Amino acid sequence: MPGTLPALSAAQIDAFITDGFVRIDNAFSRDLADQGRAILWAATGCDPDNPATWTQPVVRLGEFSQPPFRDAVNSPALRAAYDQLVGAGRWLPRGGLGTFPVRFPSPVDAGDTGWHIDVSFGHKAPDFLDWRANVYSRGRALLMLFLFSDVEEDDAPTRIRPGSHLEVARYLAPAGEAGRSLRDMLTDRPGWFDTGREALATGPAGTVYLCHPFLVHAAQGHRGKTVKFMAQPPLLPSGPLEVDRADGNYSPVELAIRVALDSQ
Repeated sequence: MPGTLPALSAAQIDAFITDGFVRIDNAFSRDLADQGRAILWAATGCDPDNPATWTQPVVRLGEFSQPPFRDAVNSPALRAAYDQLVGAGRWLPRGGLGTFPVRFPSPVDAGDTGWHIDVSFGHKAPDFLDWRANVYSRGRALLMLFLFSDVEEDDAPTRIRPGSHLEVARYLAPAGEAGRSLRDMLTDRPGWFDTGREALATGPAGTVYLCHPFLVHAAQGHRGKTVKFMAQPPLLPSGPLEVDRADGNYSPVELAIRVALDSQ
């Protein structure tokens, strides 16, 4: 709406280009988080008051489109941030939130804690290692992390490698439109674009991390006492990202790719 203040400052946008992510506090209300978490608890089949029922390290839940989730992903602050990072009219509104990997305190290795990017096309291939990403980030404008519970350092916060999106862009560029598969990435770059830095996606319920689609990240085991509820949906583009616009009207997502390629 006219007169609406931007969600992100110029410094935050610069940090997004450099580091590959930005944290938005109070992106949606704690009340929405509480409502959503009640729905998710019911879907897990576990009793929130009885840890004896928490028998798995991770329970994966599918798409949720009830009002708390629709309202969270479409909060005014987030819609303004999508416009700032991806470009007004360049992203598709979401009707809900994607997969919830619900993580329980557990000494058991869930087997899903490797570094990766979320590949964005080729999903018809039966083996997920054959799914792909390209330098134009076909099929994904942002990776998003929605915290529906308070997440501290022991509560399995997502690990993030700041600046890794630049390395990934440089790696993907020579492959053009075809891009590279996740199998290629794991084979070619076993160090997974280690930048020597690591950040943790912590924060109170209602915090959202908006991440460049090339940002390398990883889950980790849960050493805390409270269950972690987080959604990790993509923001879908309305059209292909471009790294060579005639009008020069680049979004920060595109600018980060250009910065990476210009510094090769």
